[in-house]
Amino acid sequence: MLRLFLIFLGLAVLVLIPFALWGEGFERSLSGEAAIDWLARFGGWAWAPGIVLLISDLFLPVPATAVMAALGYVYGPLVGGLIGALGSWLSGVIAYLLCRILGRPIARRLLGPDGLAEGEVLFARAGGWLVVLSRWLPVFPEVIACMAGLSRMLPLTFAFALACGTLPLAFTFAAIGHAGTERPLLAIGLAALLPPLLWLAVQRHFRVMRAGAR
Repeated sequence: MLRLFLIFLGLAVLVLIPFALWGEGFERSLSGEAAIDWLARFGGWAWAPGIVLLISDLFLPVPATAVMAALGYVYGPLVGGLIGALGSWLSGVIAYLLCRILGRPIARRLLGPDGLAEGEVLFARAGGWLVVLSRWLPVFPEVIACMAGLSRMLPLTFAFALACGTLPLAFTFAAIGHAGTERPLLAIGLAALLPPLLWLAVQRHFRVMRAGAR
């Protein structure tokens, strides 16, 4: 388990390095009205650079919630929320696939067979909850998505858990961007309760499907 923690720590450091180098510049360029002004330059195609920015959050210190809020301002809470959710979801999927396909050999050398098996057991048992809850935390979304890929978490389970964590976040900030900044903490607090509730519903559905297949 110690080696697994060290891998987690190493991934977190890799994610934090771009924040330390360029985080302030990105924050200044893409926060609040700056993000809205930047997206507005693309007219009807603003959704495309919005999605690209959210995907690039995997490698660069993009203020993702500011981009989601800007998409809500430009497209409204529904369409803006869907675009923001798609971009954030794709970012998680790309991190998962890259680490599952390319990072597995490196993880095997670093962790050894036993350490890798520990990671697989952890994500088989609690991976869904880790993915869902991580979407609301800084740094953790990218790291947990990478760890899920390295541990070969079931793709369908990962995809559903990622959606359960991403959708409420994207729609919340799209709504805040659309309506302004009135009572944002209340909206964020209410939406923070949705990811675990959605994941509970998805888990129950999976259990019913498995029981029906027997």
